[in-house]
Amino acid sequence: MKPLIARLHRQFNLSVAEMDAQDRWSEAVLACALVNSDHKLIQRSLQIVPTWIEQHWPDVAVTDDHLELI
Repeated sequence: MKPLIARLHRQFNLSVAEMDAQDRWSEAVLACALVNSDHKLIQRSLQIVPTWIEQHWPDVAVTDDHLELI
């Protein structure tokens, strides 16, 4: 997971953390975070992440994604 996390950080300039399933080698839960005053920019940027992962990391399957703006 470390290479994917590092690449997401570099590619999108966002914070990434593995949040759950650390004890399972075949599954991971990642959280990505951005801070900005422009909610539309954050939403567009974060919506791209799952598609980008599937396109650039074909051995990774995104099974669910959730976007929350605070």
